[in-house]
Amino acid sequence: MTTALPFAAAPVTGGLVVPGSKSETNRALLLAALGDGPSRVTGALDSRDSRLMIDALRALGVSVVPDGPALVVTPPPQFTGADRIDCGLAGTVMRFVPPLAALADGASTFVGDPHASERPMGPLLDGLRQLGAAVDGDSLPFRVDPPETLGNRAEIDASGSSQFVSGLLLIAPRLPRGLTLRHTGERLPSLPHIAMTVAMLRARGATVETPDERTWVVAPGGLRALDSTVEPDLTNASVFLAAAAVTGGRVTVPGWPAQSLQPGALFLDVISAMGATVERHAGEVAVVGSTPLHGIDVDLTAASELTPVVAALGALASGRTTIRGVAHIRGHETDRLAALTRELRRAGIDAEETPDGLTILGGTPRAAAFEAYADHRMVHFAALLALVAEGSTIDDMACVGKTMPHFPVDWAGLVS
Repeated sequence: MTTALPFAAAPVTGGLVVPGSKSETNRALLLAALGDGPSRVTGALDSRDSRLMIDALRALGVSVVPDGPALVVTPPPQFTGADRIDCGLAGTVMRFVPPLAALADGASTFVGDPHASERPMGPLLDGLRQLGAAVDGDSLPFRVDPPETLGNRAEIDASGSSQFVSGLLLIAPRLPRGLTLRHTGERLPSLPHIAMTVAMLRARGATVETPDERTWVVAPGGLRALDSTVEPDLTNASVFLAAAAVTGGRVTVPGWPAQSLQPGALFLDVISAMGATVERHAGEVAVVGSTPLHGIDVDLTAASELTPVVAALGALASGRTTIRGVAHIRGHETDRLAALTRELRRAGIDAEETPDGLTILGGTPRAAAFEAYADHRMVHFAALLALVAEGSTIDDMACVGKTMPHFPVDWAGLVS
């Protein structure tokens, strides 16, 4: 259903409490399912992706029960095979749950949304085969049959997604002989997400060694139960802070951690480089806009989820913006590089796709009927352009429910 996007008749000012990190939520839930007892996960994101993770864990025999602001996760004595685990379009579900299913007592099958079969899965599934699992298929839908005993070595090319590495590392402490995992590709995107996985494993008692930048060695020994609190999603926060930057306003996000492993934290460096002012106070961060912004050359290898928001900023900045290091986002919810190029041009902005990113010549976007491609980040992109392009619309606002169901209300309230 086509939805009108808010236009900013004045500088955007205000504050917003951002829900929990999707990346941290789904890691915390899965690690809790692997613990040696019940764990409480407080501040977990309530979204389609997190609900899919909870449903997948329950299908494998895990108890997940709400208790006030927390979810109590209780591992089963033995994971059970499950039929038709729905991954939707959630990368963390389709790449983290199949390794868990390899620990079950029987086969599991996995399905997803219509576009899910286009998301890369081959390296992860090949890694499971190297560990001894029988896997029928190289993309969704597929079936995983656990072996009697899982192996301890795998080599994969994780150039397409760091989640291939994280998915195998998450179960590594439960493998009888641990795991030595090696990345064989030339480049590895989103290293902060792997660092997040490693830090969360270590916090639960796992021994993880990194002899070099492409090898991980995890000792066997299981994982401790651990009560944890999920940080706000800093990537989701970026679109609200960006609204201040492009309109000359001021937006505050409380709960911003002083230090974070989330790649979204890098947004503050990006927006500062483009000319906005970043203010840090105890427990919060604010961005103060200074229009016009100016274009930058930025490598987003470590934080590729920021690409749609940075692309929108580049469209509204003076001069040229070059985004590099994000070739792998062609395999995200949609081919984001192609989609961003198409939608920028739809708004009258000069944009070119490059082998590993985009070049954008800033200007004044015209009103457009934007397409979302079932991609929540493309809605954020369009919402930012619409702040200055009065009369713009989006064809699928509902897809933001993937990570932030309340985005339409929160966005309209902030802009108004």
